[in-house]
Amino acid sequence: MKKLALHWQILLGMLFGVLFALVLTNFSWGPDFVEDWIKPFGNIFINSLKLIAVPLILASLIKGISDLKDISKLSQMGTRTIVTYIITTVIAVSIGLGLVNLIKPGSAISEETRTDLITSYETDASVRIADAQKQKDAGPLQALEDIVPSNIFGAASDNGNMLQVIFFAIFFGIGLILIPEEVGKPVKDFFDGFNEVILKMIDLIMLAAPYGVFALLAALVVESPSADLFAALAMYALTVLIGLALMIGFYILIVWIFTKNKPGFFLNGIAPAQLLAFSTSSSAATLPVTMERVEEHLGVHKEVTSFVLPIGATINMDGTSLYQAVAAVFIAQAFGIDLSIGAQLGIIVTATLASIGSAAVPGAGMVMLVIVLAQAGIPEAGLALIFAIDRPLDMCRTTVNVTGDAAVSMLVAKSVDKLGPPNVKDWDDNYKKSGDKEMA
Repeated sequence: MKKLALHWQILLGMLFGVLFALVLTNFSWGPDFVEDWIKPFGNIFINSLKLIAVPLILASLIKGISDLKDISKLSQMGTRTIVTYIITTVIAVSIGLGLVNLIKPGSAISEETRTDLITSYETDASVRIADAQKQKDAGPLQALEDIVPSNIFGAASDNGNMLQVIFFAIFFGIGLILIPEEVGKPVKDFFDGFNEVILKMIDLIMLAAPYGVFALLAALVVESPSADLFAALAMYALTVLIGLALMIGFYILIVWIFTKNKPGFFLNGIAPAQLLAFSTSSSAATLPVTMERVEEHLGVHKEVTSFVLPIGATINMDGTSLYQAVAAVFIAQAFGIDLSIGAQLGIIVTATLASIGSAAVPGAGMVMLVIVLAQAGIPEAGLALIFAIDRPLDMCRTTVNVTGDAAVSMLVAKSVDKLGPPNVKDWDDNYKKSGDKEMA
């Protein structure tokens, strides 16, 4: 296993996890065994990634901003980052709407199947609707208000508050730039060292990645809904998957055109992060690995990765926004509602804004979908139609989100002349160096 590239190790772990679970589901005790003795190891792996997400954002953003030494550079990079993310999100929503209107998957749902799905998942849907209602009841500037934390330690205690942590890190980094360099040097040196420690922790966690994804995929298989429900939603799922595949193709194309890096270079560089995103369904949990792969394997300078990727993990949800567009029209088709051009243009705007405010955690897109449905006048109860297949699609759309983050970071790096050759580091580099010195 050690001789294989990391993405192949992770793929094998996923494959063996699925096969292991399929075998055990043939025994009455199998599902309980996976739930009690296998799934906890997957949860431990996800928790270890989430554990370092907030420290990584704090350390890397503060370091990256202080390295700029010029607020105008920060403004330039920030503008390019946010504009690029918004453009890719609008493209993703447009692709989703185009495909769902072309394939019309909702017309394949019969009245009987629709009733069964709504009955089966009515409780789950009502929880998401209630969560979304709280967001709708808030004032128009509530999202802006929520960005500024009242207590940084409270914000840092919850991975769902990534935007608040990012705000503090940017604010702190700007303050570090504005004070005399000799005064800020000890603080900067601390965060430089802190950042290196966190990156080394990522290397250590990744040694367990094949085993972590084995446990995650095994648990997913034994917890999956019945095959009958999946069959009823096959056309909807196919529409989403085609759209997500087109988005990945779009990322590869723009990276190739603007950075001159070949598709194989980009895909090999980001593959482990994509596979982890697929396994965890969380951009936030995958963020540490995404940053490591983009910086070391795609050649993006640390100044760019430390700024672009944490923001991307929070506001760039291309896969989620594409899925919301497909899901909204699919539900409308299933209920026999004919959406006007105006309503679908409204979906583009709402899905784009909703994806920016969506948390980088599993299932958050479902809550934001309620807002998209309400804006288009589609019954929120239709959310129950897609619950059966949401988790597998959540895994796929998170993969697209992470791929988009990597692609945009390369584009921004190229635009500010911060894209260079890869600089791959092993988890035991320092140990090897110290050993070499002793030998000498």
